[in-house]
Amino acid sequence: MEFENKVAVITGASSGIGKAIATTLSENECKVILASRSIEKLKNIQAKLPHESMAVEMDVSDSQSVSQGFKKIKDKYSRIDILVNAAGVMPLSYMKNRHLEEWLQTIDVNVKGVLRCIYEVLPEMKRQKSGHIVNITSVDGKELYPGGAIYGASKAALIALSRAMRMELSPEFNIRVASIEPGTVATNLRDDITDKELLEDKDYGGDEAKLQPEDIAQAVLYVLNQPVTVNVNELLIKPTGKA
Repeated sequence: MEFENKVAVITGASSGIGKAIATTLSENECKVILASRSIEKLKNIQAKLPHESMAVEMDVSDSQSVSQGFKKIKDKYSRIDILVNAAGVMPLSYMKNRHLEEWLQTIDVNVKGVLRCIYEVLPEMKRQKSGHIVNITSVDGKELYPGGAIYGASKAALIALSRAMRMELSPEFNIRVASIEPGTVATNLRDDITDKELLEDKDYGGDEAKLQPEDIAQAVLYVLNQPVTVNVNELLIKPTGKA
């Protein structure tokens, strides 16, 4: 794929996987729009990018914030070629411990946040008869475990959503859709966990095999680099040395 002048929106771009994806796409000459709640972090990242970019404050759990953010993007650019939904939270907890607000936040960010962003890019992609939507999901959407019920459910929803979106949007509008499903990645995502019992039970030691955020960025690049006749709908990635 020729990336020069392609406009790519990356949510969750202020850290971790989103930051790595934004950096990699900028290095490949995309016009990158970094979106997250942390505008100062975005500006610091933007200052180091090698290609044209834009920083947009956006809270994907807030419909008005998403709408306002995309209005700024659309006011500056006449098209949106790529959307990478990388924003997410992971407050793992045991169901018996009833962390209701964390459950709802997980769905609001991981599922509804993705839907809000898809809603905003579809008019441009339909008009262009082209586009690529990449949803960063997780192996946890397929391999469930105690403590991961809500997070796993949110990622399973995105995997199913990605499959159905491809069926609907690819034949009529030439919009490609991918679900990238990483195993454990070295990010601060687990910092969201407040369930003390789970933290006592789980060993998140430093010797655990982990992917790096840059590994996921390379996976995104691989998916986007395919010929227009190819839609990589699902890509499961695990650290070497981990079952």
